[in-house]
Amino acid sequence: MKHQETAQEIIKAVGGTNNINSVYHCVTRLRFDLKNNDKVDNGSLKKLDKVMGTNISGDQFQVIIGNDVAKVFDAMVKEHPAIQQTTENKEPKSDKKQNVVLKIFETIAGVFAPMLPAITAAGMLKGLLALFVSLSWMSAGTDTYRILSAIGDGVFHYLPLLIAVSAARKFGSNPFVAIALGTALMYPDMTALLSSGESVGFLGIPVTAVSYASSVIPILLAVWLMSYVEKWVDRVIPAALKLLLVPLITLLVMVPVTLIAIGPLGTFVGSGLSGGINWLLNEGGLIAGIVLGGAMALIIMTGMHYALVPIILSNIATLGFDKFLPLTFISNMGQAGATLGVFFRAKDKKLKTVALSTSFTALMGVTEPAMYGVNMKYKKPFAAAMIGSAVGGGFALAFGAKAYVLAGNGGLPGLPSLIGQTFWYSFGGMILAFVVGAIMSTIFGIKEEEGDAEALAQFSPGASTAPAKVASSDAASVNVDDMGAPEPTSDAVAVAPMTGKSIPLKEVNDPTFGDELMGKGVAFIPTVGELISPVTGTIMNVFKTKHAIVVRSDNGMELLIHVGINTVKLRGQYFDAHVATGARVQAGDKLLTFELDEIAKEYDITTAMVVTNTADYKEVLPVKLGEITMGENVLKAEI
Repeated sequence: MKHQETAQEIIKAVGGTNNINSVYHCVTRLRFDLKNNDKVDNGSLKKLDKVMGTNISGDQFQVIIGNDVAKVFDAMVKEHPAIQQTTENKEPKSDKKQNVVLKIFETIAGVFAPMLPAITAAGMLKGLLALFVSLSWMSAGTDTYRILSAIGDGVFHYLPLLIAVSAARKFGSNPFVAIALGTALMYPDMTALLSSGESVGFLGIPVTAVSYASSVIPILLAVWLMSYVEKWVDRVIPAALKLLLVPLITLLVMVPVTLIAIGPLGTFVGSGLSGGINWLLNEGGLIAGIVLGGAMALIIMTGMHYALVPIILSNIATLGFDKFLPLTFISNMGQAGATLGVFFRAKDKKLKTVALSTSFTALMGVTEPAMYGVNMKYKKPFAAAMIGSAVGGGFALAFGAKAYVLAGNGGLPGLPSLIGQTFWYSFGGMILAFVVGAIMSTIFGIKEEEGDAEALAQFSPGASTAPAKVASSDAASVNVDDMGAPEPTSDAVAVAPMTGKSIPLKEVNDPTFGDELMGKGVAFIPTVGELISPVTGTIMNVFKTKHAIVVRSDNGMELLIHVGINTVKLRGQYFDAHVATGARVQAGDKLLTFELDEIAKEYDITTAMVVTNTADYKEVLPVKLGEITMGENVLKAEI
């Protein structure tokens, strides 16, 4: 699917442009502020090729894209200009009440996310230069080194100007006026004046000496306040004079106010925050590493790590290093190791393939497929990843591991950012996180039947439904693989497997069935706790939890019958199977009995019957809807 098509489908699935307050993207995700998260069609989103998954952090709805997120975002803006207007030119207004702390985090994230490409590119170059010098491939005194160094250092030195532009877009101000504010603070004569050591005043009001180069908090606060000043001035100035007077008055107010009050306040706040966090990282050592390393995945999932970006940048600019960044690398390695453990323990070939590939992508710094697609889905691997990260984080901080530049990748490609005196401690923490995560995940294991979507994945249209060697109902050993999966030879008819009411499959309150992801079919609301075979053929699979059965008719129709929604969680309670995998059955033979009333107390009892090889047929249609008795014709598949 092209990026433009993906963008259109995403907009449609999140409720259309009218449901969007704002949207921006980070390294791997589209981050939406929606008017109503209930309008999101998660099922449609997850069917898109480019979408790895979704997540909600606070009120923010996130669509995980991966490496192509910028291209999808650009296509989205191109196809829907209104989004660009909302994102860049005005402060989004939401009717939702939001936690103040989460709002601050999201605001900081919204400011820094667009800057990351420039910051990370410069950071990576600085890391590579450090590597080249350490290997004696380049001398620090050459003209080439100085030019390359200017590319890397220039972004950080003039960081307030980048922040001014991004913050202006976030707060709905004129970005060029914001730049003018930033350049006034960094003007060489202003810098010389504030660093002279002599008292400085403006109209008799003392100005505190502050260095704004490489600073973060002062310009962020200044542009935030400027957005209100600019809007107020714009309201009171006549239209004919707006172009001249609004920027002029805004700058005449904001530059002195920033020098007198906001700059010193921002510096104080920034120093206090960074000092507190750095104290924890420096003095907490092993304990801080264990706690922060173990919790890092949760911090990243909630987006709280963006709130630390200003502190990280400030540390690198002023101290030349940061101790928080190595923990992000270590957390990524923990996720990669845990997914590798799933690869070792999984029996399903498809799951093994997914686990191995996502483990590799996590090693390369893209953890979403591993975290959301495998580890969180099966729960125990996620716990294993956190344990591995805690061990690696404890080791790294116990030895004072540091990062020396900000790289945009927390995996192996980002290693140059760790090059310095503590490199081997950081790298050792990464190895520990990976190995411990893999070992713990292998020990914990997974329950492959956990969650209907996972348990049914092997029966998706086009997949083979034949398991390996199984036992038949008469205790004879049968190898179902030897039977093959023959193409349908003729039209096929299935009878109702239960008594009750037949309804269209789309009415099932589960997107796996309701959206026909497994194939077409029909559903039932049973009134009797008994399930019979809808066709004459072979039982291909009786789930361990006995809530679902797969049967293949002699003429090639493959049927999955799934009793209830989420009843896999019962783990077989209230169900009795009367056949085993590999058994031969006649239409009408009893397959299952179940305690209907007990199950209905906890779960939706709606039962889906799906033709998993729908693609082999021209049409699959219900024959009868409404009140029905088991044994009546209910479904027809036409070649």
